[in-house]
Amino acid sequence: MFPISKSYLHREMDCGCKQTGVKRIRIHDLRHSYISLLIDMGFTTLAIAERVGHESIDIIYHYAHLFPTRQVEMADKLDSLKNEKGA
Repeated sequence: MFPISKSYLHREMDCGCKQTGVKRIRIHDLRHSYISLLIDMGFTTLAIAERVGHESIDIIYHYAHLFPTRQVEMADKLDSLKNEKGA
């Protein structure tokens, strides 16, 4: 399916990290970052699960911890909505 092997990609990533002084990055780390970015962009868990091939949306919630400020943002939006309706 892919023109390069998984072991080749691992070697290249390890080499690049060593050359740049960046801590080791695994392929799974890239997947984790990708899913986290999709969450931050506001895509639904169902859309993300379909995109990355997860059978269940439950696994997507594993990535939500990366955005703790989202809870504050949600509370602020709900507060402003409440204030608009009460005003």
